[in-house]
Amino acid sequence: MELPKSFDPHEVETRWYSLWEARGYFRHSFDLQKPPYCIQLPPPNVTGTLHMGHAFQQTLMDALIRYHRMRGFDANWVVGTDHAGIATQIVVERQLETEGKTRHDLGREGFVKRVWEWKQQSGSTITRQMRRLGASANWTFADTEGQKAGYFTMDSRMSRAVIEVFVRLHEEGLIYRGKRLVNWDPELGTAVSDLEVDSEEEDGRIWEIRYPLEDGSGSVVVATTRPETMLGDVAVAVNPKDERYTKLVGKRVQLPLTGRTIPVITDDYVDPEFGTGCVKITPAHDFNDYAVGQRHELPQIGVMTLDAKMNENAPNAYRGLDRFEARKRIVVDLKSQNLLASEKPYKLRVPRSSRTGVIVEPLLTDQWFVRMDSLAKHGLAVVARGDVRFFPEHWTTWYRQWLDKIQDWCISRQLWWGHQIPAWYDDKGNIYVARSEEEAKTRAAANAYRGALRRDDDVLDTWFSSALVPFTSLGWPEKTPDLGRFLPSSVLITGFDIIFFWVARMIMMTMHFTGKVPFRHVYINAIVRDAEGDKMSKSKGNTLDPLDIIDGITLPELIEKSTVGLFRGDHKGRIEKYIKTHYPNGIPSFGADALRFTLTSLASFAQTLNFDLNRCEGYRNFCNKLWNAARFVLMNTEGKDCGLDEKASVELSAWDRWIVSMLQRTEAEVDTAFADYRFDNVASAIYRFVWDEYCDWYVEVAKKQLQSRDAKAQRGTRRTLVRALEAALRLAHPIIPFITEELWQKVAPLAGKTGETLMLASYPRCQPEKIDEAAEREVDTAKGVVNAARNLRSELKIQSQYSVPPSFYITGTPSSATTSAFSALVRQSDLKMVEELPDSESPVAVLGQHRLMLHVEMDPAAERGRLQKEISRLEGEIAKANAKLSNPNFVERAPAAVVAQEKERLATFLTTLEQLKVQLDKLKP
Repeated sequence: MELPKSFDPHEVETRWYSLWEARGYFRHSFDLQKPPYCIQLPPPNVTGTLHMGHAFQQTLMDALIRYHRMRGFDANWVVGTDHAGIATQIVVERQLETEGKTRHDLGREGFVKRVWEWKQQSGSTITRQMRRLGASANWTFADTEGQKAGYFTMDSRMSRAVIEVFVRLHEEGLIYRGKRLVNWDPELGTAVSDLEVDSEEEDGRIWEIRYPLEDGSGSVVVATTRPETMLGDVAVAVNPKDERYTKLVGKRVQLPLTGRTIPVITDDYVDPEFGTGCVKITPAHDFNDYAVGQRHELPQIGVMTLDAKMNENAPNAYRGLDRFEARKRIVVDLKSQNLLASEKPYKLRVPRSSRTGVIVEPLLTDQWFVRMDSLAKHGLAVVARGDVRFFPEHWTTWYRQWLDKIQDWCISRQLWWGHQIPAWYDDKGNIYVARSEEEAKTRAAANAYRGALRRDDDVLDTWFSSALVPFTSLGWPEKTPDLGRFLPSSVLITGFDIIFFWVARMIMMTMHFTGKVPFRHVYINAIVRDAEGDKMSKSKGNTLDPLDIIDGITLPELIEKSTVGLFRGDHKGRIEKYIKTHYPNGIPSFGADALRFTLTSLASFAQTLNFDLNRCEGYRNFCNKLWNAARFVLMNTEGKDCGLDEKASVELSAWDRWIVSMLQRTEAEVDTAFADYRFDNVASAIYRFVWDEYCDWYVEVAKKQLQSRDAKAQRGTRRTLVRALEAALRLAHPIIPFITEELWQKVAPLAGKTGETLMLASYPRCQPEKIDEAAEREVDTAKGVVNAARNLRSELKIQSQYSVPPSFYITGTPSSATTSAFSALVRQSDLKMVEELPDSESPVAVLGQHRLMLHVEMDPAAERGRLQKEISRLEGEIAKANAKLSNPNFVERAPAAVVAQEKERLATFLTTLEQLKVQLDKLKP
């Protein structure tokens, strides 16, 4: 049972995960005597790979699942992957490009077949990576494809449920088809959701254009960043309180280049401070203008085709031109007609498709929509009643504000991959929504139509099927046992960026179709940023692959990985510089446990978290500390009497009783933290107990106690060592599962525990009767004496020769806990008990009833010389640090972490200098 000298994460992780999964430990138990506990994984894209956001969320989910599994719940972590309509179609289309083909060469049926082939071969990358992180997910639950990856939102069972939902909503009048303004990706040729649009500030231009008044009395000047859309203007708007334009309201202006006239109207939407205070209104090409147009019943004139070229509504001179070519031509023509008042550089937020990088165009198109008003009322009601609770609670307000202003939901996409909309058309334009083509034909026949039907080409928005996951993954529309047992699920862990796109829609859809909420709690996790607080972005080079942190990666490999496949622009130089500055030696292997502990420790209620690899190093050290402590315990307990026989007499020291008492308090603290979703408090409580209390104090004192000649005392210490360690391993398992399983297998038998796996062992719960306040007080005093002795020795910094060896004197009678700790931890001369301290200049610490002195007789002249030399050295270091920090080039150009480190060094130098000066003053002749 001997442990290797050092902990090898890779060997341990690989071995244990395969055993856990093969033995079926991740499955729910089917034991109806156990209370159910269920978590739904936000299904990652089938095209995706594990990123830091995934790793963060999944670590927290896994910690909860493992914790409740050990507490005796029937734990079921329901996982699956999303078919990711746009992303998947792009991946396969790019594969076809390498073959010189397009999807149109294959046709719809052939293309969809090709996508399924890709999915079977390459579509489970992220679930394989989740296993590396240690996710104890129920991989075989709802898995109809046999890939041990959970459900897939396009599998036959899930697809049937999606069709059923669509048909029912349409029959209830909640789904309709209409022409509305949507975000349009001209390259993909489809509508996209707001979540698929990235708006970043870019350099652009703003043009001010004169619109002559129809009566010839002058002109108004409007500002625009998109001159090509002016061809679709239907009004000019001013703020009703803007006195500059009061006389113009109701008049008409000539729309340049078009031969049309448009009215001047008022609307509160207009900001008098923006530009000239006059804005153009183009309802067919701007979301704000669309709302203004609806209020004023203005016409909608679209001037672009679906591939972003100017259409037949534009003047002849511009028809067929690409939108940006048309922009150039329009600016030239405005100049030639003296209608261009100005053209200036301008910073603007440009909406780009996250999938293709092209600028998204608001376009009027025929789409399918869900009416949201009645659904939103139910979504608001369940949160108001507390049936669904948000953690942190302030996200409830965010959720409520969005539902109060909710718009109808565009659910159609112009793609080939996805759930094809179950609607068929006859040649008269009638629409038949049905569960199958046969059902559609029956409905058409009832309408006296017997000709051929054409199915709608569009597919459903991926978020539509995702919104149904809480109940469709459990077997709906069938009334399955799983549906009754695991709905509602216990908690959803997700980011605030999809509260609207997913969380709210799941609540509304699940309530509508099952009458239940989808989950009881929603924990909104922080968004992971880099160490300096910047958003992680591949173009910046500051993204981190969780697997690189687990396995390690060299600097050349990291640069190569970060600079290939850049989506837009050549950022290679900037990325290389960033990586060389922040990871000059690459990334060492930290292992999954260290990464998981780091992420858990950062999981507070903050909105963002800054991920620093230095934290990983600290938690890797924690794993090593735990490993070494276990080696010490095993070496000193294996083959010896560890008090397994409860009838055997044992003697427990104050330190033995103290560590047991602190274990109870830690167990209570961890339970509370898990209940409150304060994962950071879980991590800190476990860290503090294992590192500070067990390893740094108890193990060190136990080394001395094990030298006792009293068999009962030795037995008591050995029993406490193994039992406290075994409980600590169970306590830490949900966060660091691999190392705890490896150690538990060896420690548990010594503590009288049996079982195949730590995963199914009982989670330690606080036993109040084992809290020993007397032992805590006694040990607190002992720790105070030891810390005071260390501080006295550290403050004195004696390096010269002693005329008499230094001694510690203490007044009063110290307890056995104090004397044993002093002997084990101070490692200097014996502690001498006196009634009064000697008359001396030596420093003294006051500790309740005790006064502690480090008595030293020294050569004052030699000590003064040493102190003066050290003071001179520190003054030189302070001068250099001040020079750096007063240099603007250093402060502004150096990484923030480097500047902060220099400030910290300066503060340390100043503190030490002050202490040395005080010592020197005491030694003046």
